[in-house]
Amino acid sequence: MNSIHLSWQGLLALLFCLASITMLPLLAGDAVTPFTSGTTIFILLLVAAAAVISFGNLPPAVSATVLFVCAHGAAWLLLSGITGNEGKARLSFFLLIAAAWLLAWRCVTVLCTIRPRSPAGNYGLRLLIPAIFGAWILIIWEAATRGAGIPFILLPPPGAIGARIAGSVSILWTDVQQTIFRSVLIGYIIGCASGFMVAILADRVTFLRHGLLPIGNLVSALPIIGVAPIMVMWFGFDWQSKAAVVVIMTFFPMLVNTVAGLAAAGNMERDLMRTYASSYSQTLLKLRLPAAAPFIFNALKINSTLALIGAIVAEFFGTPMSGMGFRISTEIGRMNVDMVWAEIAVAAVAGSVFYGIVAILERMTTFWHPSIRGGQT
Repeated sequence: MNSIHLSWQGLLALLFCLASITMLPLLAGDAVTPFTSGTTIFILLLVAAAAVISFGNLPPAVSATVLFVCAHGAAWLLLSGITGNEGKARLSFFLLIAAAWLLAWRCVTVLCTIRPRSPAGNYGLRLLIPAIFGAWILIIWEAATRGAGIPFILLPPPGAIGARIAGSVSILWTDVQQTIFRSVLIGYIIGCASGFMVAILADRVTFLRHGLLPIGNLVSALPIIGVAPIMVMWFGFDWQSKAAVVVIMTFFPMLVNTVAGLAAAGNMERDLMRTYASSYSQTLLKLRLPAAAPFIFNALKINSTLALIGAIVAEFFGTPMSGMGFRISTEIGRMNVDMVWAEIAVAAVAGSVFYGIVAILERMTTFWHPSIRGGQT
């Protein structure tokens, strides 16, 4: 019995596989290109074999590899067969998709038990696990939309969105240049830098500290949908008005977090600096700013997403013939939903990359902080 390791994911996947056999075929009788008998049998064998093999006393790496290949191979065959047969899937199709998903879940569970010996292996594993999780969100999305025949105008499948991205690279690149490289980056740099400098000044002048922070809380509560059209009226329809919106959205989070961070240094450390006859600037540079670094990077990470949201929303109220917000508002009026989702996907990837760069810089700069030494960003 020690050689058998049962898991509820494997058992449930095996039951789903057996149940789907009693409900064949996978597609309705009027499907244009139904699954062949050989393909159906191969999918069933992949799912059943992976479920049974996962019960064995195999090394975790081998078990995870088998589960990964079989789960994703079965999913790929199922999605390939449903393309062109939208709305024709039967319950057996969805049962096999669910079984493959359970095997992928089991694969991730096994991967979490592996402890790589090298840093490269550790980083690779930390990237692989969320990649599998994210891939299955797309797989289930694709299977649900195509299998159930959900109208394209309501929710296009990821495959159609990917095809739109591949066919609109030049348009998307123009929009990225207008929104991210101009509005977002310029507004982000100005807003964060000015918020940091004002925070240093407010820390030095008590009157400013007590006067600015309540105003900062007030301005942070202003609705962006009300500020954006005003900025467009003041600064025009080009990227300057969108950068102004980004400045407003990023200034006060940086101000509030930096002021809180400068107060994070302990009294004992400050007393020690006084015994060394340190000046205000020396105490600021050698004690208080390093202690405030986690707070500052927290503001930078928050602002990395706020800046992109602010720029896109601001483009709804007036912009040149390019930009992510402009494209979304225009294409949704034309019912080109796949293009809207393509812009959303590009914005999500750009925001994640922006956030990741800031997180990497935080790890390199504040490597001494407990949160970084504990493996968190």
